[in-house]
Amino acid sequence: SWGAYIANFTYLVGVAAAAVMLVIPAYIFNREDIKHIVLIGEGIAVAAVVMCMLFVTVDLGRPDRIWHLVPLLGRFHFPQSMLAWDVVVLSGYLLLNLTIPFYILFSRYRGNEPNLRVYLPGVILAIFWAISIHTVTAFLFSSNVARPFWHTAVLGPRFLASAFTSGPALIILALQLIDRFTELKVPSTVIDLVALIVTVSLQINLFLLGVELFTDFYFPTEHAASAVYLYLGLHGYNALVPWIWTAVGLNVVAVSIFTVHRWRQHRPLLNAACLMAVVGVWIEKGMGLIIPGFVPTPIGEMFDYVPTQVEIGVSLAIWAFGLMTFTALAKVAIPIELGTLSYSEGGRTTGAGRRPGMRSPAAPHHPPTH
Repeated sequence: SWGAYIANFTYLVGVAAAAVMLVIPAYIFNREDIKHIVLIGEGIAVAAVVMCMLFVTVDLGRPDRIWHLVPLLGRFHFPQSMLAWDVVVLSGYLLLNLTIPFYILFSRYRGNEPNLRVYLPGVILAIFWAISIHTVTAFLFSSNVARPFWHTAVLGPRFLASAFTSGPALIILALQLIDRFTELKVPSTVIDLVALIVTVSLQINLFLLGVELFTDFYFPTEHAASAVYLYLGLHGYNALVPWIWTAVGLNVVAVSIFTVHRWRQHRPLLNAACLMAVVGVWIEKGMGLIIPGFVPTPIGEMFDYVPTQVEIGVSLAIWAFGLMTFTALAKVAIPIELGTLSYSEGGRTTGAGRRPGMRSPAAPHHPPTH
């Protein structure tokens, strides 16, 4: 009943939560080099949450069923249902990541400096909320006691570790594209910090994966059937075996590059490691998590799942819409952040000046005068 759509949803919840890895150093530790690009991370979070909601909508089969999730109109089943909790935390996180950047950008657009006392409480709330959205998603799976593959206490920590791997890896790639194709200059110290976050998170993620493998394979029980199906194949069904070993291989190579400081400082290697981490975690949290939870069924039935062309096409369309959303947000945020787009009393937009993160044109050379 859950396939490619929920696999993408699960992955993107982690990407959305990862924006907190820029918010914490920017606002809590007062890192000036991160403050002028933190809104880029929040833009990625908004785009990821929008994609999450779209994947849930298409998974319903008929979009008109969405009214069941509307409080007071449908039967929301809050707080009994974990799905209802997921709707609440995702909607709240989207609201926080829209209102806080809007206040900051609108203040700068009007030529005013944002009041820290106004938005700092929302920032602190968003930090805890970011952790909650992926924790609730993990509880959504682990609370299914009839699915032993999901019913484990380490699922929540694994979700957070993988989220803080793939999300910041995507942020590294996005920041480099912005640095190259826009006037917003991203300091190398920001890339180095986010790369270090990815390094530690991926190491923790692989450690937790090893804990799961030890539990399932050292003294295997009937509850390990899904893990056996995933990693080794079961009763001739082995469609997911190439997927999961590809993910493990990508993650091991990526963590090797991230761990060696000299390799991590080399940008082409760093970008390759980020791509491997993004793809590896997507497979691990997608095809490697959702599908094995259903195979074998509680009555022992076996079957292989392969996404249909419709599922692949719709998934690509939602990803394209999410990338377009992020592009639109960045095209608005970057000029305002740089100070090249601002409000004037005459009702027009003008270039008011350059902020610290902007590349300055080469100054003309004048001979010294005495």
